Amino acid sequence: MRAARVASIALIGLGLAGYSAWLLEFFLPTGVSPVRQPVWDLLRARPEFQIATGLGGLAFFLAGPALMRLVPVHWTSRLTAVSVGAFGIVLMVCAGVPETVVTPILLNLIFVLGAVSLVLWWPPRWRAVAVGGLSFVLLAWLLVVAAEMAGHLQGVSTRVQLVVQAAEIVLGGAYVVQMPVPPNGRKLSVADGTLRSNRHRK
Repeated sequence: MRAARVASIALIGLGLAGYSAWLLEFFLPTGVSPVRQPVWDLLRARPEFQIATGLGGLAFFLAGPALMRLVPVHWTSRLTAVSVGAFGIVLMVCAGVPETVVTPILLNLIFVLGAVSLVLWWPPRWRAVAVGGLSFVLLAWLLVVAAEMAGHLQGVSTRVQLVVQAAEIVLGGAYVVQMPVPPNGRKLSVADGTLRSNRHRK
């Protein structure tokens, strides 16, 4: 269990680094407007963005099985692990075939699904934080949709969305760091995990 925790944290961190590689546009010449053009246009501008995004996707994909060993035995928590793995797969496809229009949509759908799953199984104090994170994720997506409909500021909206999603990933990683793990390696149910978390806070 402790090995699964370390692996999950490391892989989530690597995935986040790859997913945040778009920040390199402020240091590299890309020809992509951060105001007008969506952030995914960077994948067609320079191979560095494709490589970093693909490696980030691979890390998220590998984090899925590690989280599956760590999370409580319940479909809601398992949904989180599956969402992380699926997010990684689509991110790799997005990096490998950047011309595909549907992959950003799939990434958004999977990300929202993962954010919803956190609300369903995190303990009460963390659940309130998860609800706030989900709200920001949805607002960022609405901003992207509004920008696309208006036909301008797509660059700003998609970059804001990635910042919000990165913050949500950090939030998930923070919970993994303190997630209760039984010393004997026995998997916890959601109720057991909540009880142990409450005792830990006292």
